Amino acid sequence: MEEPAEVRIGRGQRLAEAVREDLDLYGTAELEERIEILQAEIARTRAFIDRKRAGREAADALFSSRPA
Repeated sequence: MEEPAEVRIGRGQRLAEAVREDLDLYGTAELEERIEILQAEIARTRAFIDRKRAGREAADALFSSRPA
């Protein structure tokens, strides 16, 4: 008998679920903690964007340089 296949969670699906979550269920302390977690995730995401931009700029500089 085959085992059921694992359900794959799509990219960004958890984030989409989190933003639809009913916030009425949380107390103020839990909401403050949620904000801290989300702010940390924003900072992490911005750092990745900066890294990717720097890598792209380095590649562009390498491949678009003209011989003197």
